[in-house]
Amino acid sequence: MAATETVLRVPLGSLSQSCYLTSFFVNSTPNLSFKPVSRTKRVLRCSNSHEFARVPNSGVRGEGSFHSSDCALKGKKLVCKCQKHDVEENIRSTLLPPSDGLGCELKSDLDEKPLPVNGSVSSNGNVQSAGTKSIEDEAWDLLRQSVVFYCGNPIGTIAANDPNSTSVLNYDQVFIRDFIPSGIAFLLKGEYDIVRNFILYTLQLQSWEKTMDCHSPGQGLMPASFKVKTVPLDGDDSMTEEVLDPDFGEAAIGRVAPVDSGLWWIILLRAYGKCTGDLSVQERVDVQTGIKMILKLCLADGFDMFPTLLVTDGSCMIDRRMGIHGHPLEIQALFYSALVCAREMLTPEDGSDDLIRALNNRLVALNFHIREYYWLDLKKINEIYRYQTEEYSYDAVNKFNIYPDQIPSWLVDFMPNRGGYLIGNLQPAHMDFRFFSLGNLWSIVGSLASNEQSHAILDFIEAKWAELVADMPFKICYPAMEGEEWRIITGSDPKNTPWSYHNGGAWPTLLWQLTVASIKMGRPEIAEKAVELAERRIALDKWPEYYDTKRARFIGKQARLYQTWSIAGYLVAKLLLANPAAAKFLTSEEDSDLTNAFSCMISANPRRTRGPKKTQQPFIV
Repeated sequence: MAATETVLRVPLGSLSQSCYLTSFFVNSTPNLSFKPVSRTKRVLRCSNSHEFARVPNSGVRGEGSFHSSDCALKGKKLVCKCQKHDVEENIRSTLLPPSDGLGCELKSDLDEKPLPVNGSVSSNGNVQSAGTKSIEDEAWDLLRQSVVFYCGNPIGTIAANDPNSTSVLNYDQVFIRDFIPSGIAFLLKGEYDIVRNFILYTLQLQSWEKTMDCHSPGQGLMPASFKVKTVPLDGDDSMTEEVLDPDFGEAAIGRVAPVDSGLWWIILLRAYGKCTGDLSVQERVDVQTGIKMILKLCLADGFDMFPTLLVTDGSCMIDRRMGIHGHPLEIQALFYSALVCAREMLTPEDGSDDLIRALNNRLVALNFHIREYYWLDLKKINEIYRYQTEEYSYDAVNKFNIYPDQIPSWLVDFMPNRGGYLIGNLQPAHMDFRFFSLGNLWSIVGSLASNEQSHAILDFIEAKWAELVADMPFKICYPAMEGEEWRIITGSDPKNTPWSYHNGGAWPTLLWQLTVASIKMGRPEIAEKAVELAERRIALDKWPEYYDTKRARFIGKQARLYQTWSIAGYLVAKLLLANPAAAKFLTSEEDSDLTNAFSCMISANPRRTRGPKKTQQPFIV
């Protein structure tokens, strides 16, 4: 394996559905066996006891690793010595639920379900019916067929399961961000195990050493994706084992680290606890450590004067060069939401006071910064139009030295009289006036936008329905870059041509974020209208990844069919519209302490004052 490759190896069948890596230390003793029936079927035999413990390891970067009497650490690979052997062919096996919650059994029976195969067999073993199915039934069948299994347990869904695609690339991997709508769909359906497994297994990948060209990023980075591989056991080609092979960006196109993966992981962890009522997962020592590692990475001191996260291009859903480097709204919305979720889940303990204080301070500052400087409506455009420039003073109105000539011609006529939105990016002498859907929608969900601003964003979407939704929801950004602007900013990217892919393409997966935001603000009719529109085509078009053209009339020229998060996004939208109360485990309400602190900052008029406050505030900013 290459020097930069890191894999987590555990042999097939060594962990049962009930044998989770519990808080800090776990003992599991699965006794698994098959009776031979034919000559070529691969089966697993596991009679070894495993003791997995997270312990300090000075030889490997990270806070800990997993060790067992039957496991050996070789370089950056954790290898378990239980194997999957080549024997009988026609046996069918199923993992039975443990009777006592500790052990597990395997039963051989020709009438049982087939062995799970990643991305090809339905998790419930049912054969697809040739009869007519509803769109929802079809979507559930497709979602379950995309499930990935590791050691017999479901741990995620592959990005796409297009049987006609000749180029797989990395669409056969489990992406952190792509699994979020899948995980929420399973939670809403009452199928919790796959989400729990996903949370715990990805957590273990966090601790691995990540290296590219002799450089390692900070601890706490979550992988962009991982893949389950079946490989020959070292030294014995007759035996195989399953390995988890993560990608932290060192193999991704452009080699960009996934900033949003850890933020989404925290959001899903909180959703799991809210939905299931099972707080034992988030209270585990290793999970608490994982949360803190992500927070420390995000809250680390740097050169930036702003509370927003500074990231490079391509570090989120828009993972190609699109001119979003700096402080893109999508990252800030997820960052704020993850901070709020983490504050709910962190358990008080010695040594965490400084982290919690830094978290609270950042929440207040980030809230103020986005609401005050990212907001755009007709009134704000007129204010920018009259800006004075080159103001060297502590009470400058034009703090970021924005030149009025930056206001694009399309914006003047595009902005409706009623409504507004949060701009895509803000840096010195630069405002990205494009509308980015995910950032605005998640600002509503996580209460980064105020109540008034949240309603104004939905007003804006309704007013510009023909541009943002058209024939298929939902535009990832608006407008598209064209001509010389496209050539300079994207580098003439042939995939991000105008009105395609990230450059103004329509992504059906955004349906679920639109639905959560609409339900939170008491306006579900917006989501209902979008879902009804999507249902006219999406199944007939075989669940594309994205759509092209201004009105989203064409399936994307390079879009994968049977894209999992297009399927899951539709299902989440339908489930939430059927049960709007369930949206509460995804949303965050505005905290009264944050509101008070924010009001104090507004009252202090930060544009004109400098120096120590006369009265002590709830949080130090």
